[in-house]
Amino acid sequence: MIFKQKDQEYAQILKMLGNGRCDTYCFDGIRRLCHIRGKMRKRIWINVGDIVLIGKRDFQDRKGDIIQKYFPDEAKNLKDYGELPRNIFISEMILAKEGDSNKICSDQAFEFDSTSEKDVVKGKYIL
Repeated sequence: MIFKQKDQEYAQILKMLGNGRCDTYCFDGIRRLCHIRGKMRKRIWINVGDIVLIGKRDFQDRKGDIIQKYFPDEAKNLKDYGELPRNIFISEMILAKEGDSNKICSDQAFEFDSTSEKDVVKGKYIL
């Protein structure tokens, strides 16, 4: 478990901007534009809602570099140690049902209604 040091801060990803950049909310109350460092690119995938450790820049207060991604169980441990605020939501991944033990599913799901004949007009869906 890696804890923050001087010139580092915990943050949560708000938006992925592309080209290795993210909009983050740091728990010191500042939104920062952060860059995913090269060693992490294409090896560790970062998504919206993930908890990360960023290195603050001395010369640019609104920018930083992502150093470490915390997996959900690590983020829960940080929350238990009092490093993270109690009111944040940690995105969790749960295992699928017993038969699909190798698959990982998100705790959020979509449900679609079945299409009836009145919803289809000449092969096109009515929006």
